[in-house]
Amino acid sequence: MRAYAIVQEDVHDLKTFDEYRKDVIATLEPFHGRFLVRGGKVTMLEGDRMPERTVLIEFPSRADAEGWYHSPAYQKILPLRLKASRSHFFICDGAA
Repeated sequence: MRAYAIVQEDVHDLKTFDEYRKDVIATLEPFHGRFLVRGGKVTMLEGDRMPERTVLIEFPSRADAEGWYHSPAYQKILPLRLKASRSHFFICDGAA
């Protein structure tokens, strides 16, 4: 079953965030992750919190999604994202 990493983030340090962004794709490749949404225009239809950016990454399985997040390669660059932004980060199972 596919799994999805969903990140809603507000970036406050673009220079540091750009350092993170340039290296993140290479960390996804061993886990077959691919961006479905990576920023872009959002239209808010309901709710009271509009994040600056939304990211949706698809993985073949929850094991791949969690493996990616906990991998040494991703953990090495994660402090850059944490320093540069405030976020909510979820891993969700896809529909069967």
